[in-house]
Amino acid sequence: MKTLYKKLAKTLCGHSTKILAGEHVLIDVSETPAEMVNALIDEISERGAFAHVKISNQKISRKLAQTAAEGGLQVDADCALYQMKKMNAYIAIRGAENIFENSDVPQGQMALISSAMKDVLDWRVSKTKWVVLRWPTPSMAQLAQMSTEAFEKFYFDVCTMDYSRMAEGMQAMKKLMEATDKVHITGEGTDLSFSIKGMTAIGCGGQYNIPDGEIFTAPVRDSVEGFITYNAPTVYNGVSFDSIRLEFEKGKIVKASSPNNATKLGEILSTDEGARYIGEFAMGFNPYINSAMRDILFDEKIAGSFHFTPGQAYDEADNGNRSQVHWDLVCIQTKEYGGGEIYFDGKLIRKDGLFIGEGIEKLNPDYLK
Repeated sequence: MKTLYKKLAKTLCGHSTKILAGEHVLIDVSETPAEMVNALIDEISERGAFAHVKISNQKISRKLAQTAAEGGLQVDADCALYQMKKMNAYIAIRGAENIFENSDVPQGQMALISSAMKDVLDWRVSKTKWVVLRWPTPSMAQLAQMSTEAFEKFYFDVCTMDYSRMAEGMQAMKKLMEATDKVHITGEGTDLSFSIKGMTAIGCGGQYNIPDGEIFTAPVRDSVEGFITYNAPTVYNGVSFDSIRLEFEKGKIVKASSPNNATKLGEILSTDEGARYIGEFAMGFNPYINSAMRDILFDEKIAGSFHFTPGQAYDEADNGNRSQVHWDLVCIQTKEYGGGEIYFDGKLIRKDGLFIGEGIEKLNPDYLK
C-alpha cells in the first residue's frame, strides 16, 4: 500500500499540480490515512516546496454547519482567504465515512456557508494550481456495490492511470466544440437543445480532479430549451436524489421533479437566480468508470456520460451565470443505460456513449485503456 500512496502522491504533485521548488502547497484532508498525507508531504519536500496541512473531520464539520452564524463564518472566511492567498497550489483529499452526514443540516445553513466561503473557492479555483479527489472508504465501496478490497484496487487503477493518453483526443474534441453552434441531445426522457457558439472548451486529463476524464464548456445562458432526465443518482449537501427531470425555457429551469426529494430539489434550485440556469456542459470519458456510485468526482467522468450543471459557470468557460450552486448532474448514454445521441450542428458525434469522428474516437475506452 505504501507504494501505491507514493505513486498517487507523484501523480498529484507531478502531473496534476506540477509543484515547483519554493512553492507553498496546502494539503486539505478529511478522513484520510496519515500515511497518505505523509506521502504527499514527502513528495512536496523532495520537490523543494513547502507543505501546509489542514485537517477536518466530517462529524465536526456537520456540527459547525448546524451552528454556523454569519458573524463567525466571516472570521472563518477571512482567515481561510488569507491562507489561500499565500498558497501556490492546493491538494484536497476528501474521505467520508458517511456521505449523508449533512443530510439533516438545513439547506439555508449550507447556502449561508457557501456564500461566506465563495471568495475562498473563487481564489483557489482561479489563482492556484489545484486538484481534488476522494479517499476510498468502505462506504464508497458499498455505494459502488463492490468489496472494500476490490474497490481499493479499482480506485488506484483509476487514479493513477496514464492520463497523458487523453491529450490527443481532447485536443480534437476541443477544436470541434469551439467550432460548434447548436448542440442537440436525445435519449430516454431527454430532448435538449442549446448553443455553445463562441464558448471555450476545456479538456480535463488529470489536472484538477482525480479521477479525471472530461471536456467541458458552457451553453449560451438563455439558449437552453427542452427537457432532460438524469439517470445517475446523486447526492448534494448530504441529500440523495434519483431520476431528476428538468424542463427549460429560454435557458431557465421552469419545472423540476425528483421522485424521492422534490421539496429539497426545489429549495436548492431556489438558492439564487443563477441556480435555475446552466453553468456547465461536459462529456465524460474515463475508461475505467462505467457506472454511478453517488460520488460526483467519479460519476461525472463515467465513459459515455455527459453532465449538465445548474449553477455557477467556470471562469475558463464563462457564460456569465453566477450562483452559490454548482451541481454536476449526470446522464449516462451507454447501451446499458438506455443509449442516446449527441449532435453538433446536426452531425452525430456520439451514439450510445461512443464518439464518432476522426480524432475524437480516441476518447473511447478501447483507445484509452
